[in-house]
Amino acid sequence: MIHKIKRRISIYWQNIFHLDIQLLKQGKGLQEGRYFYQKQYLDFQIKEGDKVLDIGSGGYPFPLATHLADFYESETTHRNEELKRDNRPFTVCNLESTPFANKEFDFVYCSHLLEHVDNPAQACEELMRIGKRGYVETPSKISDTMFNFTKIPNHHKWHTQVLGSTLIFMEWKPSERRDLGTDYFFHQYHSKWQNPFQDLVWNNRDLFVNMMLWEEKFNYIVINQEGEVLSSTKFKI
Repeated sequence: MIHKIKRRISIYWQNIFHLDIQLLKQGKGLQEGRYFYQKQYLDFQIKEGDKVLDIGSGGYPFPLATHLADFYESETTHRNEELKRDNRPFTVCNLESTPFANKEFDFVYCSHLLEHVDNPAQACEELMRIGKRGYVETPSKISDTMFNFTKIPNHHKWHTQVLGSTLIFMEWKPSERRDLGTDYFFHQYHSKWQNPFQDLVWNNRDLFVNMMLWEEKFNYIVINQEGEVLSSTKFKI
């Protein structure tokens, strides 16, 4: 009985203060960018002299990029941080229709952008048109769900899955786009205090994001909320 009471009190305080009162150790806190974990899983094989575009560069541009591009110069619901611009060439453009030449870039980095686009097929075709190689990263469905991003209006239009060299887009259904009633996991992940959920994400990042390196081309399938295949490729890779 006493154990149950202690457990209920512990859960109560975690929900109020968004920390695990049993682990008052320094946590990770708010992270800037994604390159710090990507390089643990991948070798981008970017050489000195390569022309590298970060499309959708946002507030934490890809450190290896030589060129930056983003559609939103001002505040937007599609990111939390302010747009960062530095001495690298910057272009305002929509991924679905960029001003760049065919195969202009040796490498195109596209991280946490494709889940936002209106036309995934066109966006994917544009990536392959302007880049010789590249990298695509999108949040997994479990990530969007646990962090309660489903409550944000006009935020992520698609949840995705990578199978081999194929990127599968599935449109969020209206019934799925709702406030799940808690931001607990979001706060635990960004907490300055170490906690089991933060460790879970850091140690299993590949379950919370889809990562895909591609060269020359990749396949995609786009499925709407009714289960209809809107578009797909038939490359043999």
